[in-house]
Amino acid sequence: MKRRPRRRLFRRRTQQEAPRPILKTPQEIQILREAGRIVGRVHQVLKEAIRPGISTWELDQLAAETLHRYNAESAFLGYRGYPAHICTSINEELVHGIPSKERILKEGDIISIDVGSYYRGFVGDSAWTYPVGQISEEAQALLEATEGSLYAGIEQAVAGKRIRDVSRAVQEYVESRGFYVVREYAGHGVGRSMHEPPQVLNYVAEGGDSDLVMEPGLVFALEPMVQAGTWETRVLADGWTVVSKDGSLTAHFEHTIAVTGAGPKILTLP
Repeated sequence: MKRRPRRRLFRRRTQQEAPRPILKTPQEIQILREAGRIVGRVHQVLKEAIRPGISTWELDQLAAETLHRYNAESAFLGYRGYPAHICTSINEELVHGIPSKERILKEGDIISIDVGSYYRGFVGDSAWTYPVGQISEEAQALLEATEGSLYAGIEQAVAGKRIRDVSRAVQEYVESRGFYVVREYAGHGVGRSMHEPPQVLNYVAEGGDSDLVMEPGLVFALEPMVQAGTWETRVLADGWTVVSKDGSLTAHFEHTIAVTGAGPKILTLP
């Protein structure tokens, strides 16, 4: 039996319990950029392939082929027993949806795809939510709010500011547009491991990693997870797929970024 994964599970910690993040050298950030660029290219391939009638298994195979083309491996396959190369989550599914030959995309769906690469000992991690054909006004507004909140948060990833400033920017952007920020999952540090400190919440909380002052060399994945009807989630019987508790639409956008002396640098662009 699979356990519920803890890829982004947020458990509140005190500042004393929170381990210090591992700051990266400029040379390490360059390799992280290469790993991130591969992830960005995988997303390009998948975006072009998304259409009504394609299965999520076919998308998974395309991702695997593209990773292989760039001499990278999936950072997800086998992680805590996860059985696929990418995560594909449709409509009310928030994260960790498992690709399947039986899951066929149809007109009007939205699909969140999370891609992780492992390249030269470092990880790239990025997620995006895509429309399938023409989508509803609500779905389009949800995508725009979630993507916008990602960039609002990135703007705050500046040396001397606190993680809390990033979290506040995400939360305020989302809630001002009438949507809900998920509380149970969070962003995370990225480096040689896929999940390093700090935890990066998408809402404001006191203590723990939220108090951390960002320094040059800090690398983390910022990933707003937003729902149309509630912030609450539940996990399906497969032990992986997280869905909105009320069945409302969800969206998930993520970039890996580095804090530098010249401001935030997005590492997962193609």
